[in-house]
Amino acid sequence: MSATRAAVPPRQRATGQARDEIPARRGSTLLRHLAVVLVAGLLLLGLSYAVEPFRNFQLATVAAYLCATAGLTVLTGLNGQLSLGHGALMATGAYTLALSQTAFADRGVTGGWLLPVSLAAAAAVTVCVGAVVGVAAARLRGPYLAGVTLAVAVVVPALTVTFDGVFNGEQGLSVPVEPPPLGLGPYFPYERWQFWIAAAVTLLVLLLLANLVRSRYGRTFRAVRDDEVAARLAGIHVARTQVLAFVVSAATAGLGGALLAVLAQSVSPGAFSLTLSLFLLMAVVIGGLGRLAGAVWGAVLLVALPDLSHSVTEQLALSPAAAQRLEGNLPLAIFGVTLVVVMIVAPGGVQGLLSRLGRALLARRPGRRS
Repeated sequence: MSATRAAVPPRQRATGQARDEIPARRGSTLLRHLAVVLVAGLLLLGLSYAVEPFRNFQLATVAAYLCATAGLTVLTGLNGQLSLGHGALMATGAYTLALSQTAFADRGVTGGWLLPVSLAAAAAVTVCVGAVVGVAAARLRGPYLAGVTLAVAVVVPALTVTFDGVFNGEQGLSVPVEPPPLGLGPYFPYERWQFWIAAAVTLLVLLLLANLVRSRYGRTFRAVRDDEVAARLAGIHVARTQVLAFVVSAATAGLGGALLAVLAQSVSPGAFSLTLSLFLLMAVVIGGLGRLAGAVWGAVLLVALPDLSHSVTEQLALSPAAAQRLEGNLPLAIFGVTLVVVMIVAPGGVQGLLSRLGRALLARRPGRRS
């Protein structure tokens, strides 16, 4: 067995580690990531004052989607599991937060600690759902795995309609959220406060995922993705690793859905349809699988696409009914065309293309050693 294990690292270097090799750097990875998050937080803080309230709301929506796309990047890009049900996991987190906030409001409980508690409850419930789905997914491969997650994407919204006494059917639930603290001033824009909340949660999620990717668990995820047989020979519990990856991805998706509920102050099954799950998967592929920076591009695309489709329909002389049908189907068509173009021009996604361009520019610098 020792001889077999000794033979595994070259095999891993010949498969996935050559593609996902992480260069050794001095210093603490956690401290480095903390510094990056701190700088990003300061930049976002300044940006929130520089843009108008509507742009703050859009940036907050990008942050909410980024929680889901980052987790899906870890699941699909690093661990190799295909999920078509992340929209349902976002719905789980959104409804959990709505029920939690409503329960607090009905009992007259107030305080700034309520929203963090509700967000934690949303993540915890989604972790439980993700663990159940992950156990089933760990036994399946290929189209069977996609079929199970697709069933989750269809069943969860249907449950909210079936148990309308709890979830209020198609009308959904309202989400009571307290206004910004009085210390920020009586005229403090509510959209800016929403952006601060979403940005804080998303930066925390990215910090945890970035450290996870650089840790032993991240290397285990990649080993299972590249070659399950070699991973087993190396002593890795493949099923346990796949369940862990699904649980992590589910938790971030639940937080993303909860943030969307906070932004909209309502939640309904129509907001988490099967189309959303398809959009999330296409977004991470276009942005760049296996890269957290690619998840950022995917989240931006998810917010920019509806505005683009709305602008296109406004330029066309169509009847109201035709314009509504076109605006509903145009985003999916644009996503599909963009996915095809990106896979032809840049198989590594937007972030992969930018990385190659950066390396090419560095290679052209005079005096640089080969």
